[in-house]
Amino acid sequence: MSIQIYILSKLIEEDNYPYKLKKELSEPIPFDKMANLTESKLYYHFESLTKQGLIEPLEVIKEENRPDKQVFAITDKGREQLPEKIYQMFEKTNILAEMIVGLMFLRHVEQSRIIRILEEKVDYLRSKQSRYKEIYGQVRVDDNLQEMLEFSESYLSDTITKDIFWFEKLIGKLKNSCE
Repeated sequence: MSIQIYILSKLIEEDNYPYKLKKELSEPIPFDKMANLTESKLYYHFESLTKQGLIEPLEVIKEENRPDKQVFAITDKGREQLPEKIYQMFEKTNILAEMIVGLMFLRHVEQSRIIRILEEKVDYLRSKQSRYKEIYGQVRVDDNLQEMLEFSESYLSDTITKDIFWFEKLIGKLKNSCE
């Protein structure tokens, strides 16, 4: 979904072709390599968005000694769906790293709604952390397993604490940018 959000967000700004968008993804930071995005994957998403009626081929640019460039435009349906796709991305995951593309295109959504979604994530994580603590407090194991039990409890607790920290930091930044 994040690649489709990227494509729609770029096409809302200007009509474009897949190769150029891939090149933009690779400079100055090689996000394409970091996300393991190949040209075939990118073209697949262009095809999928076309089938959904969210984008449409606009023209083919022919250049001598160069491959043809098929330029795409976002449709009205695509303009309507982009914010919903961004909201869905934030709602469906509790992993901040999976929200990065959505963060780059917050200008297409209501930040107050994103803040509410993120605050719900923090509440969920706090509840999860509390449940884990309660469960681990009730678990009784042999002495030879106690060390691993303590390790796993510590790891899970620290991981959730760090997730809460980063979500709260993001919420603070979003609230400051709304003021």
